[in-house]
Amino acid sequence: MTSGMKQLRPILYVAFLFLFNNLQAVDREESSLKLWYNKPATQWVEALPVGNGRLGAMVYGDPCCETWQLNENTVWAGQPNRNDNPEGRDALPLVRKLIFDNKFSEAQSLIDQKFISKTSHGMPYQAVGNLRLFFPGHENFLDYYRELDLENGTVSSSYKVNEVTCQTRVFSSFPDQVIVGRITADKAAALHFSVTMDSFPGTELSAEGEDQLVLCGTTSDFEGVRGAVKYCARIKIVTKGGSVTASDSVLTVKGADTATVYVSMATNFIKYNDLGGNAHEKSAQYLHRALQKTYDCILKDHRKDYQKYFNRVHLD
Repeated sequence: MTSGMKQLRPILYVAFLFLFNNLQAVDREESSLKLWYNKPATQWVEALPVGNGRLGAMVYGDPCCETWQLNENTVWAGQPNRNDNPEGRDALPLVRKLIFDNKFSEAQSLIDQKFISKTSHGMPYQAVGNLRLFFPGHENFLDYYRELDLENGTVSSSYKVNEVTCQTRVFSSFPDQVIVGRITADKAAALHFSVTMDSFPGTELSAEGEDQLVLCGTTSDFEGVRGAVKYCARIKIVTKGGSVTASDSVLTVKGADTATVYVSMATNFIKYNDLGGNAHEKSAQYLHRALQKTYDCILKDHRKDYQKYFNRVHLD
């Protein structure tokens, strides 16, 4: 588990995008620091990434059925465990001798027998789930545009539908430890949509109040190691104008001018050998602290923190 716990800054997500995204990216408006596209993503490698080192999301940018695949860097299958082969130490002198005697195949055979784990070979990383946003009546959209702004660490999309321009901006804040997405329309009371999350086996999705969803789960068993990483994701919507209501496991926004979606995630992970944390409380604390600030302040602090690292290197 420990190898996956290293803090990754957002620039690492950008490196993946350069290598694997199979949609053509070109410069727009004289900026060489934006990757932009004229259609939504249809598969994972086309989605655009946001991340703060602990929280990440792949954003598809679909005007009708939007998906944010959510990740938290301590959500792994199984649990902390030892998978070293105890026979390796005693076999090491003979392995060295075989190598020095140029008996490489014999050395490899002994390594396979005495060094390779006889239990598990490491736990796999798991996604927290998919946040789904449904916009009824947005099927016939026009003038579509989406971008990854490398300089500011944000993913944005815009389009026109029914003579209304809709825009979405998503980023993952390190200072405030939340993923934030703001959805706007240039016509008052024009936003109508619903939000839910995929419910994987072993998870429970419920509404808390009228404006929040809570997803709780435990990671999967793997190679005989019982899953024990407990995680909790909270989705809260704050609107300007209109209303937010909850029904079962769905939040519905009606007649809003602006809607801001906050995503807070946490696990019971404390350190490599300690799963004694409280995922439910930690996720609530992250969300509560973020909500004490305005959206503009969260975005400003995110940019300042992100650019502190990004601006160490200049891309031309």
